[in-house]
Amino acid sequence: MSIDKETVVKVARLACLDMSEDELARVGPQINGILKWMEQLNEVDTEGVEPLANVVNIDLKLRADEVTDGDCSKAVLANAPEETQGFFVVPKVVEQEG
Repeated sequence: MSIDKETVVKVARLACLDMSEDELARVGPQINGILKWMEQLNEVDTEGVEPLANVVNIDLKLRADEVTDGDCSKAVLANAPEETQGFFVVPKVVEQEG
């Protein structure tokens, strides 16, 4: 799989990146190299391989999930322009197409 310049332009636009022609020419081959590497990784047989969270077989020390300070939500919400039911009110940022 490889991508052309038009696809790079589209991805840059979707990511809100303003890229010059030189940058577009440089980024295209880099993305193609990444895609080629991903295709190569997809060929690796991972059947029966357990997911690895740590390269060293050690257990992490866990601490108790306790509130040690805080309980100051009213003071924090006092700085908010708008709050409701103990939560910040923020503007909607994602619109769903119907």
